[in-house]
Amino acid sequence: MSSTNLETFLSQFTEKDWLATLDELLPCIHDVDKDAVQIWFRFFPLELHRYAVAADNRDEIIQGLALQGTFELTGQIDTSHHFLYGHRYWKTIKAAIEAETVVFSDQNVTLIEEIKAIGIVVAEKLKIERQMVNAMVIIGLATLNQVGLDAFKQAVGEVEKPAGIMAKSPNAVIAERARNDSQGVFGFLKSIDKQFSVAFSKNKTAGKFKIVNEQEIAGASAADRSNNWQAQDERCWEGVVPVECLSASCGTCWVGVLGGAEKLSAVSRRERRAMNTFGYNQPDGEKPFLRLACQATATGNVTIVIPPWNGVFGKKVRGNVEDLELEPVTTSAKALRDVTVSALAAKK
Repeated sequence: MSSTNLETFLSQFTEKDWLATLDELLPCIHDVDKDAVQIWFRFFPLELHRYAVAADNRDEIIQGLALQGTFELTGQIDTSHHFLYGHRYWKTIKAAIEAETVVFSDQNVTLIEEIKAIGIVVAEKLKIERQMVNAMVIIGLATLNQVGLDAFKQAVGEVEKPAGIMAKSPNAVIAERARNDSQGVFGFLKSIDKQFSVAFSKNKTAGKFKIVNEQEIAGASAADRSNNWQAQDERCWEGVVPVECLSASCGTCWVGVLGGAEKLSAVSRRERRAMNTFGYNQPDGEKPFLRLACQATATGNVTIVIPPWNGVFGKKVRGNVEDLELEPVTTSAKALRDVTVSALAAKK
């Protein structure tokens, strides 16, 4: 089936191009969604999508890259961006993008110009500031680029009414994410026994679990038995955060940090090396918005979003891993690590 002019236009850009455009767009995005939109592009990398589409055998790709969960956008068109504040405007944004596929003709426009043009239309229709919709517009176009117009149209575009903290104003959300739990009248005297909260979002599930001062996120998640997490996600052996090994060797516990990144421990050499091996494109910097939950310890409240999948694709997809860099030190994830070793054995 032939592509529309807009689809042809979008298909010329690489993942690097999209990320460069996003960097240029960030000043035009409200602070409440600046980290969230960057996390989304790490959760749904274009290079991985194109690698999978080009493969002759999808099942072999899934096994070869140790992919677990749902990494494709096709079944998540309306939900992949659930953790963005601008998600509430998705129906209008989706309709605007569909309308643009009918009239788009200027192949000489830049990607950021196209994003801003659609943002203007949506903002005027909703009577809100453009900075509130730009993040979702670039996500919408990136989604169209990966799934194609037919699948894009088939998604109904409905979103759930914002609840909890997300029902507040954007600035109130930012303030709430920055706040720490009270330690009581004599909290300033506490050191070891301070307790905080990790707020999480995962598909249609949201909640909190307690974390002790300087405890790693994965360990705190494992102590939360408030739900049958494995019934919801087979990757979740203990707690809502998927985890296999607790030693940065499996890659299942990667998370996006929506708030409180500064309250997490600095990225260690082990974590940095592992994230590179997995292919997760962790940003540079001491305390980035993409972390391994088994390595990041907290000294305050943190807000995270949990991706719907995990894998090991740094070498085969990104070509940025020369040697086997994982260091398995536990036996809890032996089967997964065997697949991991195979995934790193050689480039396809």
